[in-house]
Amino acid sequence: MVEKLIIGAIAGDIIGNEYAAEGRMPERPDLAALKARFTCNSVMTVAVMDSLLNGRDYTRNLQRYTKDFPGRGYGAAFLRWISQDDPKPYHSWNNGAALRVSPIGFAGRTLPEVVEEAARCARVSHNHPDGVKGAEAVAAAVFLAKNGRSKKEIREHIEADYGYDLSRTIEGISPGYYYDQSTQGSVPEALLAFLDSNGFEHAMSLALSLGDKSGTITSITGALAQAYYKEIPAYMVNPVVSRLTPEMYEIIEEFSKNWPLSLFH
Repeated sequence: MVEKLIIGAIAGDIIGNEYAAEGRMPERPDLAALKARFTCNSVMTVAVMDSLLNGRDYTRNLQRYTKDFPGRGYGAAFLRWISQDDPKPYHSWNNGAALRVSPIGFAGRTLPEVVEEAARCARVSHNHPDGVKGAEAVAAAVFLAKNGRSKKEIREHIEADYGYDLSRTIEGISPGYYYDQSTQGSVPEALLAFLDSNGFEHAMSLALSLGDKSGTITSITGALAQAYYKEIPAYMVNPVVSRLTPEMYEIIEEFSKNWPLSLFH
């Protein structure tokens, strides 16, 4: 059933791609009329799902998916990495690895396992300590959210283990916020949009209030919000699913059956 699909990150990607330039989402958006399509954030998320499902090497799978889905907004450094026969990590501190690791948080059995796997997934490309830290933080927060931890517990854990300042609020930072592609300048903001929210739709609105290019942030916020709230509003689900290719849908469906939202470890 489509409402059980783990598509929070993808919904966030598409919704953010549509409304980020406006810095707001309509109170009741007509998602069926969206012009936006999914970006590299969704492609890489599904690639990680595929790797977890089928035991495929992260590097080769990320390369394969990028070639299968060209022109989706990949960064220049990532494209250079993808094009190599034997790609080596390029010491990136940006949020690319953090954007793809949410499936690890959904699939992991223990928090240490999740953190270790997120680091392994990140280091194939984004091996700067900040790049790895951002990926670990997102995967850990998704795991905690999925498994019923309170927002207070999630906030305290991320602050203690990763040093992000989560004492701020989206309302307080949005007036002067300018999008920063570094993990340090975007992952905490994505976490705050989730922590300040009262539902999936509200989380999207808060993330989008950060303005232009906040579509990247909505991808992370969407994964966290679905993990915690366990649902995406019904009117959002079908328009998002309709934009997936059959190959993507098949992977997402199988992943969601293997690691359902309702399963607590």
